[in-house]
Amino acid sequence: MRVGMGFDAHRLVEGRKLVLGGVTVPFEKGLLGHSDADVLVHAINDALLGAAALGDIGVHFPDTDMRFKDISSILLMKRVGELLREAGFGIVNIDSVICAEKPKLSPFIPKMRQNIAEALGIEVEKISVKATTTEGMGYEGRGEGISAHAVCMIEKKRKKIMHIFF
Repeated sequence: MRVGMGFDAHRLVEGRKLVLGGVTVPFEKGLLGHSDADVLVHAINDALLGAAALGDIGVHFPDTDMRFKDISSILLMKRVGELLREAGFGIVNIDSVICAEKPKLSPFIPKMRQNIAEALGIEVEKISVKATTTEGMGYEGRGEGISAHAVCMIEKKRKKIMHIFF
C-alpha cells in the first residue's frame, strides 16, 4: 500500500469557465491556467502520481507543451490512470476537498465523483469529494482563487502465479 497527497491552486479571473471535477460550474469567474485549470483533478492527479513515485503533472503534462493548452484535465486524468495501471497499481481510495468561498459546490459533487470515477476506471464509491470555505480568510476567502487538496491510497497489484503440478 502507498499513500499520496496532492495540492493545487489557481487564480479566479473573468472570461474563463469554472471547471471542477470535470464539471462546468456556473459562476462569473473561472480558473486561470494552461489547461482548463481544474484544481480538483490536478490535486488528485498529483496525489496518484506521487503515491506511485511517477513524478507530478508538471512532468507528464508541462505547461510549455501546447498540446495541453486549454485541454480538459479529465483527459489528463485518464492518462494518469493508464500510467498507474502500466506501473502495476490499483486505486484503493481517493479523498479530496475543494477550498472556495463561492460558488456553492455541493450540488455538483455527485457529478464530479462520477467524472473522476469514469476517467480512472474505478467505482464511484472509492472517491470522496468535499467542499469547504475558509470563512473569508486567505485568497480563497477573498475570492481571488480556489485550491484543492487530495490524498489517495494505491496498492501494487499482485501477479497471479500459476502453480503447475505434475
